[in-house]
Amino acid sequence: MATELEKLKAGDWYCFTNEEVAARKARAAKLCQEFNAISATEPEKQTAKMEEILGSYGDNLSVQANFNCDYGKNIHVGHDFLSNYNLIILDIAPVNIGNHVMIGPNVGIYTVNHPMTAAGRRQYLAKASPVNIGNDVWIGGSVTILPGVTIGNNVVIGAGAVVTKDIADNTVVAGVPAKPIKSLKAE
Repeated sequence: MATELEKLKAGDWYCFTNEEVAARKARAAKLCQEFNAISATEPEKQTAKMEEILGSYGDNLSVQANFNCDYGKNIHVGHDFLSNYNLIILDIAPVNIGNHVMIGPNVGIYTVNHPMTAAGRRQYLAKASPVNIGNDVWIGGSVTILPGVTIGNNVVIGAGAVVTKDIADNTVVAGVPAKPIKSLKAE
């Protein structure tokens, strides 16, 4: 029989109160608390702590406090990554972010979901689906990205959008739920 952590990694329903699962979250919470306590006047220290949190990262990493995540090691960012204040990434499943990505303030990227049934929620069940974000993406302030979404290259997501479905390359989306409103020229 699979452990809860094995179920989580396989994308199956797992119990999020399980000791192994909770330990991953506790580690991430501690590291995020340490990152958020570093003064903005010490960007080198902030970057070093962020490098400890993330699974992988490219050159020119810039993350503003506050930052919170569920695991950290499932977050992979490319070169020239910039995030503004109050980024939340619930990285139960992998979150892959390309090069030259800018994220506005108060953005949430979520990979975890819960059952639609009360009985399933009472069992503390969750299921995770990865989020993939391409290159040259600008995510506006207060955007929410839901589990399982893939965002293409050269995409702009308008402030306040809720991204529930995949977004094609060279597209501007906005709204709740986010819908295409304009095409961009490929560069």
